[in-house]
Amino acid sequence: MNINIKTTNITLTPSISEYTNKRLTKISEILAHDPTVQCDVELARTTAHHNKGEIFKAEIHIVGVAKNAYASSEKGDLYSAIDGVRDEIMQELRAGKGKKVSLVRRSGVLVKNALKGLWPWGKDGTVI
Repeated sequence: MNINIKTTNITLTPSISEYTNKRLTKISEILAHDPTVQCDVELARTTAHHNKGEIFKAEIHIVGVAKNAYASSEKGDLYSAIDGVRDEIMQELRAGKGKKVSLVRRSGVLVKNALKGLWPWGKDGTVI
């Protein structure tokens, strides 16, 4: 997974970069099977004149062959915004996985029931 970090109205220090990469390792483990996944992270300070309130913003956009996920979080602290956006994107990726597994299971049941109806003989081996 390729990770690009973009900053707006703040400078990207090594500690912020290290913290962001550390928080995204779990996402990398989930998406390790697809090397074409692109992860764009944007860290920003929304206003330059405010000192209180939700002024830091973190966004993650993940694009892959079968994936397109986006999450955003605004908090009073940059590090808590990074944690919040990581939790949101993990929830979105896990929900997509559950839906995919559910679809496979439902389609398997449909195929099994269709094959049961096509079987020409009963339980005792006699032809119906």
